[in-house]
Amino acid sequence: QVQLVESGGGLVQPGGSLRLSCAASGNIFSINAMGWYRQAPGKQRELVATISGGSTNYADSVKGRFTISRDNAKNTVSLQMNSLKPEDTAVYSCNADVVLKNWGRPRSTYWGQGTQVTVSS
Repeated sequence: QVQLVESGGGLVQPGGSLRLSCAASGNIFSINAMGWYRQAPGKQRELVATISGGSTNYADSVKGRFTISRDNAKNTVSLQMNSLKPEDTAVYSCNADVVLKNWGRPRSTYWGQGTQVTVSS
């Protein structure tokens, strides 16, 4: 019913920058929170950043380096990543808390397929 498609991953050197984008489409009435999560090999998925209304939340490890933003009209969320470190290497996935157009306006959470970010020299 709802699809999230990420783009913008890739290989970057330490200290470099990347911008991830995620577009939501489908049976969407509105979207509450959107966010980015990541999972490194052998580790659990962890929250990177979320945005809801005008509020943002970041993992301590990315504060001051990453910026999350959102375009409500286009149902997109972006993550600007600066000063990247090797430990930022992971699969990054976007997430959206969606209110569907169905009768009763049910809510459901959706995930994108993930995009690989590799920070290496």
